[in-house]
Amino acid sequence: MPEESFSYKSLDTPVEGVIHKDRKSKFIGYAYPIASEADFKHILNTLKEKYADANHICYAWQLGQKDMNYRVQDDGEPRNSAGKPIHGQINSFGITNIAVLVVRYFGGVKLGVGGLISAYKTTARETLLRGNIKEFELSLTYQLSFSYSQMSAVMRNLEIIQAKIIHRELGEGAVLRVVVPKKRAMRLVETMKQLQEVIVEKMSE
Repeated sequence: MPEESFSYKSLDTPVEGVIHKDRKSKFIGYAYPIASEADFKHILNTLKEKYADANHICYAWQLGQKDMNYRVQDDGEPRNSAGKPIHGQINSFGITNIAVLVVRYFGGVKLGVGGLISAYKTTARETLLRGNIKEFELSLTYQLSFSYSQMSAVMRNLEIIQAKIIHRELGEGAVLRVVVPKKRAMRLVETMKQLQEVIVEKMSE
């Protein structure tokens, strides 16, 4: 059974316009932190508009921690000569929630499959080396429903556990939606269940 993850590594900020040249072909690398496939599609469309005259825009993106979701695209290059080596560099750096794209302008000299693999791998690597890789803490969202008599106890324990309130509803009873670091999630659940009349519901990861 794989060890449970409480954090992941990704880029802190985008890296743009890293140039690599090989036998007159020009490769331009981009790397972006992403939270969804929709984020990636927006980035890809933006680069397609910017580089409408480019021969290829190849890429790889990866999302998730334990159950990875990823895609690779050769965009007309020989199969597995572009997207796969780009994705290989994502894995080599041990990062996720990331998209790496490489724009290519053909220079008139064919590189061959081996040359293409090397060029796309090198461009992806050089692009990621320019970035600031940061460790991000995973969090979980819970909803707490309770009577007002438990308000002070709930608030005190949320402060101790370092849970952040992101939504509150005050009616006949109190309803709080909180975000807590994943490594302290079980402590939150166990603590709240020890209090009377506190209902704990897990909302999302």
